[in-house]
Amino acid sequence: MYKHFLQINSLLIALFLSVFALNSCKNKPKIEAPIVVVNADTIVVKTSLFTHFVPQNIQIKDYFGYMDSLARAYDSLVPYKLTAHLIARTNPWLMDSLESTDYYRQKEKGVLVYDQKQLIILKQGDSLTIPTDTIAKGILAKQAQTMLDVNIPEFQLRIVEGSDTIGTFPVRVGQNRITKWAVFDKNAKLRTRTGNGKIVNVYLKSTFLDPVDGRISEKTKRDDGDSTFLPLMPWLEPEINGESFGQLIHPTSNQKTLGKAYSNGCIGTGEASMWRIYYYAPVGTKVRISYNLNSKDSVGSAIKLKDIYGKKAVVK
Repeated sequence: MYKHFLQINSLLIALFLSVFALNSCKNKPKIEAPIVVVNADTIVVKTSLFTHFVPQNIQIKDYFGYMDSLARAYDSLVPYKLTAHLIARTNPWLMDSLESTDYYRQKEKGVLVYDQKQLIILKQGDSLTIPTDTIAKGILAKQAQTMLDVNIPEFQLRIVEGSDTIGTFPVRVGQNRITKWAVFDKNAKLRTRTGNGKIVNVYLKSTFLDPVDGRISEKTKRDDGDSTFLPLMPWLEPEINGESFGQLIHPTSNQKTLGKAYSNGCIGTGEASMWRIYYYAPVGTKVRISYNLNSKDSVGSAIKLKDIYGKKAVVK
């Protein structure tokens, strides 16, 4: 019994020092320490009770940096590599909140979001659960089976996890024409290219470089005629067939273009969709882009899609 008492005391002291070290760092929140449970000859630390309390309101402009610092702060206290993706996947309400910042969703509520970066996404007192080893391993195991699947003439992107489709999102794709790109001083086909690959980079952007005229924009004119700042959101870069074409998966600020061949080759999604795609597709996630005219409707019946690029195009 005395041996157990010494073990428990030593463990509690170690936990206290770890928590004290985190709390003493500048801008680090109060941490609820894990509970120590004694069961016969076993001492168990229930890391599921690590809870992060947000110390102040966090705007979207500071959101990515805050989440990365949070992952670093807790990383030494868990037996796996903690990332912002794992934290978000463990707290699905956070993805719901991010999706709700979509300009068009807010407009339906009568709210005009002129500068999304100024929105508060985490409020003082909000709590985030840090995943246990078991939860983290489960998420990572699912991630290893995840793929982004895009069928160009269907104008859809699917998140596929093993044999299950867990999300389907409307997209826009590249135009069926050739144009001169000022950025590269050459003619370029604007069709979205097909092939297999993976996500190799993530860019956090609130500006847009038009490859046709080389202009950089911080603002955009919306479908409803209002002009706003571009939102700060993730843009994913896939490498397809071993090459990077600058063909990104990114949000579009004009949702009426979804379901059309409208872009300069990129795959555009709605703002709300992009948050979900981002958290299910970290760097390394597999990507498949195909041109398949055979598909199924919402009830599973076979349908033939329009050949938007002509002559049953195989685009590579």
